[in-house]
Amino acid sequence: MSATTLGARLAAPARPAPLWPSGWAAGLAWLGAAAVILLLPDADDLGRTAELGFLAATLGGLLLLAAIAAAVPALGARLAPLRAAGPWLLVLALALLAWELATAKLDWLPRPFFAAPQSILEVFTDDYARLGESVGRSLLLVLPGYLLGAAIGFLFGVAMGWSRLVGYWAHPVVRLIGPLPATAWLPIAFFAFASSRGASTFLVALASFFPVTVLTWSGVSAVSKSYYDVARTMGASPWFLVRKVAVPAAMPSVFVGLFMGLGASFSVLVVAEMMGVKAGLGWYMQWAQGWAAYANMYAALLVMAVMCSSAVTLLFRVRDRLLSWQKGLVRW
Repeated sequence: MSATTLGARLAAPARPAPLWPSGWAAGLAWLGAAAVILLLPDADDLGRTAELGFLAATLGGLLLLAAIAAAVPALGARLAPLRAAGPWLLVLALALLAWELATAKLDWLPRPFFAAPQSILEVFTDDYARLGESVGRSLLLVLPGYLLGAAIGFLFGVAMGWSRLVGYWAHPVVRLIGPLPATAWLPIAFFAFASSRGASTFLVALASFFPVTVLTWSGVSAVSKSYYDVARTMGASPWFLVRKVAVPAAMPSVFVGLFMGLGASFSVLVVAEMMGVKAGLGWYMQWAQGWAAYANMYAALLVMAVMCSSAVTLLFRVRDRLLSWQKGLVRW
């Protein structure tokens, strides 16, 4: 490349970043939803309408500012994750608008079974103390149970996949008991444990134990024998083969089991907290349903969905960090 061509390229102005059509559409949609919320009268006396409209208008304004900033080359790269979420932001605004019209404005859906968006916002602003306590109690219940079940399932799966003797005796038991839902063990759990908390932790651990065990066992069993042969020629001991060959090669399957166990743990959590504990999201939903406070129940469901999604995201990050060396070997 000649010096003249290089100088011309350096002197050329930077190209503007491409426009963000979905960002503009999402910002206008959120502003439109805010206008409907604030300007159309409610079909009934509902609280937090003004606050909901303010939040929608604020989000719409921020999205329009982000759409303007996305055209600046220096800021376009930093807004790449937000640009990818543009279609979803548009769909969420349209969904909020349809929800608001069908419940609060036009009263098409029967109440109290279908709560308006501002009713759920009112739960978060007025009942945050009880809801926050329930979230904390649920985390203190699901985290130890999930970690305990996953740890035992991992060790059990490695033993089944590595040892023929353990696999011979454990395989029929796992196949017989594993497919049973963890909630089927409720009577035995409450008889075996003195407290409802211990019984609930056991049920959550049992829910995560089976998928982690089966997927770990499958991953260890599927390791190529050539890996062991190469390691043995270099003088590797059996313990080294387990730690450095079998377990790393089986980790993709292990993480599949961890993801499945996480979903099963949250499913069992709701049932376990309905059977004797005095706080938690499951207890909160049962209490709300008993009082026909369906807005509270929907708010608890939303919080649980955010909790589970956050846990899955965290598990994805752990997987990406631990298995970064396998990105060229396994399908991501």
